[in-house]
Amino acid sequence: MKISLLTLVYKRRPAILNMLRGLSEGRKLPAEVVIVHMNEPIYELAEYPFPVKEYTLSTSDTLPLAHARNFAVQKASFDNMIFLDADCIPAADFLEEYEHAFHTSDSLFSGRVAYLPKAVMQKPDLLQVMAQFGIPDPVRGGVDQYPFQLFWSLNFGCSKTTYTKIGGFDEDFSGYGAEDTDFGFSANKQQVELITINAMAYHQYHPSYDPPLNHLEAIVKNAIKFNAKWQTWPMEGWLKKFCAMGYTCFENGQLQILRLPGADEIAAALKER
Repeated sequence: MKISLLTLVYKRRPAILNMLRGLSEGRKLPAEVVIVHMNEPIYELAEYPFPVKEYTLSTSDTLPLAHARNFAVQKASFDNMIFLDADCIPAADFLEEYEHAFHTSDSLFSGRVAYLPKAVMQKPDLLQVMAQFGIPDPVRGGVDQYPFQLFWSLNFGCSKTTYTKIGGFDEDFSGYGAEDTDFGFSANKQQVELITINAMAYHQYHPSYDPPLNHLEAIVKNAIKFNAKWQTWPMEGWLKKFCAMGYTCFENGQLQILRLPGADEIAAALKER
């Protein structure tokens, strides 16, 4: 079975090199890797034991995540596709797990993700010790089968037919937040089954923010769009934190930004994992 692996990248060269190394050392290789660079030039890459196709998507939106995923699907040569976040390194049996899933049904498949601590990233045998040091996702780690509300785009796969049936990613969502939750809701509406499989990917450490104040404006904008579409609020944990910190409020059921965080406030939200 030929499988296209698709990924989006923006200022993530070291991470994507680790991903490609992981794919190269896997027990099954992808038939191709499609890399969509969001508003940046393509990278000069070494040779790999599979074709690597790079494209640049230039838009007015710095992180056109929904648009870029739909663009990647257009560029994929094969019907069965895996989407893997640029920060993730696949386990050795990653492609095998997806291949088995694709043979069983034409569903939407979600793999699993564990997080690599900062100290592990410098180990020369990183690929060999990922399973030892990976920390399960705090929300999904103990969940056998993810409900559609917990769908996320770090690690998932489906056929082009299923992707089209779901409707692709809604490009009305721009920037960070809610576009993958919306995809899960759309899959459920179209009665596409979400099946969680044991295709493990290890998320590489990078600085992040809790809550993500650096994306507050986009998160609020996308949450409002999501609520108008589905009559429920996504990312409730983050929205509650924004309200508690005085950046936003709910007024008569409407989410509003009271003020944007300053650079010092964003820096204070930086977390070490």
